[in-house]
Amino acid sequence: MATFGIFTLGCKVNQYESEAIAELLEARRLTQLNSEEICDLYIINTCTVTGESDRKARQMIRRAVSQNPSAYVLVTGCLAETDVESIKKIDGVDYICGNADKSKIADAALELLKKGSKNPKTLCEITDINSAPFEPMSITKFDRTRAYIKIEDGCESHCTYCIIPKARGKIRSKPFDDVIAEVKKLTAGGCREIVLTGIETGSYGRDIGSSLAELLEAVDKIEGVGRIRLGSLDPSIMKKDFIERISKLKTLAHHFHISMQSGSNSVLRNMKRKYNAEMVLSSIEKLRNAMPDVSFTTDIIVGFPGETEENFNETLEFAKKAKFLMMHVFPYSKRAGTPAAAMEDQLDKATKKQRVSLLSQCGTEIRQAILEEAVANTKTAQVLFEDLKDGYAYGHTDNFLEVRVKSECSLHSQLLNVRFVALNKGIIEAELMPPKG
Repeated sequence: MATFGIFTLGCKVNQYESEAIAELLEARRLTQLNSEEICDLYIINTCTVTGESDRKARQMIRRAVSQNPSAYVLVTGCLAETDVESIKKIDGVDYICGNADKSKIADAALELLKKGSKNPKTLCEITDINSAPFEPMSITKFDRTRAYIKIEDGCESHCTYCIIPKARGKIRSKPFDDVIAEVKKLTAGGCREIVLTGIETGSYGRDIGSSLAELLEAVDKIEGVGRIRLGSLDPSIMKKDFIERISKLKTLAHHFHISMQSGSNSVLRNMKRKYNAEMVLSSIEKLRNAMPDVSFTTDIIVGFPGETEENFNETLEFAKKAKFLMMHVFPYSKRAGTPAAAMEDQLDKATKKQRVSLLSQCGTEIRQAILEEAVANTKTAQVLFEDLKDGYAYGHTDNFLEVRVKSECSLHSQLLNVRFVALNKGIIEAELMPPKG
């Protein structure tokens, strides 16, 4: 029986697509192994969000080739969509397809196995991403406590720093009934938490006459459904009507990851984002009024072309007001073919490194204050447990606080009540509450 391994780089959407590809291959009687093992074929699902992502993708391809030179190597994903020529130059690659038709990989793999020899010349199947429909994909299995469902693909924002619209194309939504059916299957299979995600999750339904709020209301009515989380959201979705509708839902987790990118209005304008700092702070306040325990996480780019010391300080002040539980801070990276790459006043590496350090330190202090307040004021909370390590069971609350309790046995996938006791290096120590009755 032939074996395969999948290397996945990048976002949750890529992770979901890799899982869907794995199920297609298993349905054709191939066996999945860890990607670090010797396999008959390797699939590399690439990312291109930064220059470093491109480097890692090419490194993964070369690693697969060297791991087993006789294995068939198939490459897909965002780098395959935007720079197929750089992949074709790597010796040992048999097949490349883009983001429009990743499901083709399963049939391409079977053809290679049937032929019994590597392709002397790389076969490429790249469909025009801008005219592609939403590719039908689904999963029925999950290895962890939670599962991801891709509900949307594509982005039409065209922010000045971002290459993703070229890699993912226009907004395309998964049919409404297909999302509901997939949630039901995963719930019936024992999944306790489902993350609805996309390239621009908040744009779900724009092309099919629906909306993210409408979808969430329908999912909330599914019998037995556990927690529902959302993938990264553009802050512009956080309008009054959206907040009012989602605040009534029973299953939606009170945690939102908003793709902020900067807290400076000047920088946001240059990025061509669709909001300003004041709009976002107002939305955060409205959500906190509707959901008092809500938490927010975010992404921030520092060192964008033209970002002054004053602009950076505005981002620092914004972060303190927003009180993010976590901030993913990274330096601006040039992407060839984007307007920002040609902008004047590109910042040097040292300045960007310093600003990453300062904002990260600020984020650490904000997180510490949030967790200390939670330990002091929270009597009990529900935790969905995920891992067991060194005598502790680890999990997360509804609002994404990491918690651990002493346990010699796995509590995997159990939703249990705990009492917060103390804070230890960013993790809340807790005790299990006795069952009621």
